[in-house]
Amino acid sequence: MRMRSSKNKKAWSCFAVAALLSLPVVAGAESEPEDIIKYRQNVMKANGANMGAIAAILQGKVPEYKDRLGDHARGVQAGTKNIPALFPDGSDFGDTEALESVWKDRAGFKKRSDDTSKKADALAKAVAGGDAKAIQARFRELSDSCKACHKDFRKEQQ
Repeated sequence: MRMRSSKNKKAWSCFAVAALLSLPVVAGAESEPEDIIKYRQNVMKANGANMGAIAAILQGKVPEYKDRLGDHARGVQAGTKNIPALFPDGSDFGDTEALESVWKDRAGFKKRSDDTSKKADALAKAVAGGDAKAIQARFRELSDSCKACHKDFRKEQQ
């Protein structure tokens, strides 16, 4: 095995640092409000899609996908982490279904969001445990939590 010279190592180190410094800085960069809104909508759509998939599996409509239940539960679990962060100040305009109450009642919104996240955690845990009755119960609780939050913080669906 050939050892690189100290000069060669230094050149590679300088190159690596220069390459890293030339990358766009993502952490700490301010996103455009429109991009935040679109991201938020995509996360919420993914949550809805995962909830719909879970419902279809639990209702026995797609038994061949029963082995995917954990994937969908973990998807909702991930998508409900720190929901208030998806609604920063300045993202309360344009094509959004979020009501003003999201920003005016931050404490209430955080409480509902935290409850939803806890319910998603409980569902994922129940799915991992495999108890069908517990899974059904945790899914209902999560669904009710989502509905309660939507009632107070999302425009009515047409």
